[in-house]
Amino acid sequence: MLTFIQTGGFFMWPLLACSILALAIIIERFWTLRKARIAPKGLLADVMKRLRDDRMTLEYIRSLQANVGLSSIFAAGLLNSKHGREAMKESSQEAASHVIHELERFMNTLGTIAAISPLLGLLGTVVGMIKVFAVLMESGAGNTSLLAGGISEALLTTAAGLGVAIPALIFHRFFSRKIDELVVSMEQKSTKLVDALHEKDAKSGAHK
Repeated sequence: MLTFIQTGGFFMWPLLACSILALAIIIERFWTLRKARIAPKGLLADVMKRLRDDRMTLEYIRSLQANVGLSSIFAAGLLNSKHGREAMKESSQEAASHVIHELERFMNTLGTIAAISPLLGLLGTVVGMIKVFAVLMESGAGNTSLLAGGISEALLTTAAGLGVAIPALIFHRFFSRKIDELVVSMEQKSTKLVDALHEKDAKSGAHK
């Protein structure tokens, strides 16, 4: 591995740093963007059951608030539900914007790695070819070892740049899609909660 990097020249080091950073982000995003963590399947049903049974307590809402994702959105909405539908909706949207910000963390960095890695590889290729032409000018085509070194450097950096960029781009698209799906799911569930809660309040007011 070290020989491969040394053969590729200086630009292999920033490419190595990019690959390590991209791998760290990919592992972290896989762990963070788990649906069971962000939008648990039975959460809405549990909240709705507590509301129907009049078992919604401040302690339970605080426990939701301490969690991430949909739980914190529900907590924000429930804490402001007594101020009316619009207040509940606005507080839920504000909490959702914070959740989305957390979901999108490191995505710009991963996208940047996908964009700059081929450019770093191309720059390494250009530098390698300059060395090849410098050898040709100084000693002609007879110095095959130096020529081979320059060509190897040019080819290795290109390959390394693409090798880093392609997985980074694939996972960037994958996580972007996953985030979109999670956001849509959370929006639908928070809307259902707002509608259900205020329909319940409207029915109780009508009976009075």
